Amino acid sequence: MSVLQIIFLILAVLALMLALMFGVFRVKLPPAPPAITTEPAARAASAPEAVATEQESTEELNARFEAIRRLQWLALGSDDSAPTPIDPADEDIASKVRWSLSTITDKPNYVPRRPLLLPKLIQAMNNDDVSRRELARIIASDPALTGSLLRLANSPFYRITSTPIESVDRAVALLGIEGMRSLVAAALMQPVFKVTSGGFVNFGDITWRHTLSSAAASEAHAVMLESSDPFVAQLLSLMMGIATIVVFRVALDEYQSHGLPPQPRILTTLIDSQAAPVARQIASSWQLSERVDVALADQAAPHGVKISSLGRSVQFGRFLGALAVLHEQNVIDDAAVNSALNTAGSLASAYQRIWARRLTLQSETKI
Repeated sequence: MSVLQIIFLILAVLALMLALMFGVFRVKLPPAPPAITTEPAARAASAPEAVATEQESTEELNARFEAIRRLQWLALGSDDSAPTPIDPADEDIASKVRWSLSTITDKPNYVPRRPLLLPKLIQAMNNDDVSRRELARIIASDPALTGSLLRLANSPFYRITSTPIESVDRAVALLGIEGMRSLVAAALMQPVFKVTSGGFVNFGDITWRHTLSSAAASEAHAVMLESSDPFVAQLLSLMMGIATIVVFRVALDEYQSHGLPPQPRILTTLIDSQAAPVARQIASSWQLSERVDVALADQAAPHGVKISSLGRSVQFGRFLGALAVLHEQNVIDDAAVNSALNTAGSLASAYQRIWARRLTLQSETKI
């Protein structure tokens, strides 16, 4: 090999190294499974960047923590404000629960399958060319979904008229596509919240009420403060509710296998630490989009870390949803709600408007 050939070979190697360093050549990966998009392609392409908001104060964080903690006490029928030392047996059970939850999507008896109609319904509701009649036809093809949807449509959470809604066509006409998005998502997922109580008779009902209230508040926050997709914000709140139920069920079964009574303090600790990771696993198994995963990961982010706009909407939704259930159950009064909302500083007035909107809808739909 001549000196000139050696020089060319060295130059070629150097060029290849530079190309690899600067990404000129890109490895073509096999296509990923199609994710369920939750918005039209045109809207997704033009979605605004996350809106930066004021960092939560310590006072607001404490208010959120207190609201969630009191909600958990209500759901479990226990007041753990003066906790006793944790027994080693409980610590062992908690460790086994965490291990089981780390691969929860491999356990179909705990994790609900993606609702069969979910992709078709999302596609239909995001297609401007789909008529309301066609949407009603898709929903009506599932009798169980139709029944759940009509029950929800006539509940205080969604009812917008004093006249009962007795058909899917009527529900679509009154609520419109936007209203039907949240209603359909809730109706598809409601069966998950029917759980064996394990001695905690109110847990399923309180968690369902909190999830619905959280979804509505997340939607309002997404629209009023973040300019992000309200349907995705609602869906995320529903995913967090499902994950809470899954953690609860796994913990109860683990306690039962040991022949020990479930300890509320262990249950709340597990829900606090494991609900978001479990929600992420479920979302991944359902092939939901990356931004759903990011927003769910935000629910476990440490204080001070910048989170996504959808993540902020879900955090707020869970906070206001907790206040709503506590208020409905007469655990806290109007003054306590106002005090909690006012911890938001410059955002307090917006939070108060969302709360007032909720009260107005409640008074108009009370039956």
